[in-house]
Amino acid sequence: MDTLKNMNAALRYIENNLDNEIDYFQIATLSGTSEYHFRRLFSYLSGMSLNTYIRNRKLSQASLDLQKDNSKVIDIAVKYGYNSADGFTRAFKEWSGINPSEVKKAKNLKLFPQMTFQLTIRGGNDLNYRVEKKEAFKLVGISKRVPIIFEGQNPEIIKLIQSITKEQKEKLQSFRNTDVKTVVQASYNFDSGRNKENGSLDHIVGSITTLTREFPGFDVVKVPEVTWAIFTSQGPFPQTMQDTWAKIASEWLPSTNYELENVPEISFTGDLTEMQNVYSEIWIGVKEKN
Repeated sequence: MDTLKNMNAALRYIENNLDNEIDYFQIATLSGTSEYHFRRLFSYLSGMSLNTYIRNRKLSQASLDLQKDNSKVIDIAVKYGYNSADGFTRAFKEWSGINPSEVKKAKNLKLFPQMTFQLTIRGGNDLNYRVEKKEAFKLVGISKRVPIIFEGQNPEIIKLIQSITKEQKEKLQSFRNTDVKTVVQASYNFDSGRNKENGSLDHIVGSITTLTREFPGFDVVKVPEVTWAIFTSQGPFPQTMQDTWAKIASEWLPSTNYELENVPEISFTGDLTEMQNVYSEIWIGVKEKN
């Protein structure tokens, strides 16, 4: 539960410094992890980027300040880090739907409350996983920048898979020299809007290999030696796999003493001939928190 405690400590720091410059190193220190991992975990749990949360909290507090009789727009703008009244007005109207000067007379106002993280207990479904350390390897295949899509199959990933020729498939098969003998997919370089289904990511379809050679005609992603949390599931595809992703973020990560490593997120499936009963694995790079 230390993860939740630390995340909430970081949120309290943000709350106490909405009218000051936010020190992201301090946020990382309070959360007990790196800034990269805090931002990623925050997005997983909240469904928005850290920058969006801070922006909305500042604008919400600005709205409360603007309701006071002696408030001036330029003073509130400067207080919450805006260099000009015009920039503040644009941001405020985009968020609230009204201009800052209209707040005192408005009948309907908007509030963005402070966030806290809690662990919600959900019953009825197990989350099966194992933790294994694996030596460095390479992801070799065909990659593409694709849009982030939560539900159903991503049409751009489908196009990517369909673009791989028979000759390429045969070569990729010949590269596989680990326990994973099937096609793997991996996502990496996520945009910050990932958990709002915005932006894009890099996606590669191919093989895991430890061969020390060149792979002309293919993209190569080097993955260092790392500990993996490996989650297994079986059921309708792709819904079961997507549900497993959601549980990893909302249930497993907050309740363990692990933090994420900055490595690709890997997944692969078994036989797809029976789409209602597909075996799949998801690999998440992790390390124990100090």
